[in-house]
Amino acid sequence: MSLLDRVRDLLRKEKMPELTPDTPGLAVVAEAFEIGEADSAVLARSHSWRENEVAVLRHHLSLPAGRVAEAGGLLAQDGWELRTVSESEGTSRLHALRVQHLDALHCAQERSRMAGLAQRLGGDSLGWDALQPMDSR
Repeated sequence: MSLLDRVRDLLRKEKMPELTPDTPGLAVVAEAFEIGEADSAVLARSHSWRENEVAVLRHHLSLPAGRVAEAGGLLAQDGWELRTVSESEGTSRLHALRVQHLDALHCAQERSRMAGLAQRLGGDSLGWDALQPMDSR
């Protein structure tokens, strides 16, 4: 990357508002709910993911309601925010959210981590999706 490209990147980043899980206008740009599909294939088939921009990575989890606080504490150590989506019969459906740059390696690592965490706590990791603003800012 040339010096001019770096300067352009810095200027572009200064103009972009900070992305958060609550940024208005977020849309799903990639999703992985098939356990056998590689994360690299998920990102490769996405036509709307902008790889040079950060995204909200959102993991979908199902955990026993009594283990949600424990999961939240563990995930917060690495910058994840855990939000309850719904609760039914002692089970909580959750979203673990974090803003980050997406690439196949990190998506696969986080998918594995979420699966391990969910299994240890008696739950399940259902998959992940990534969100970016609908406009390219």
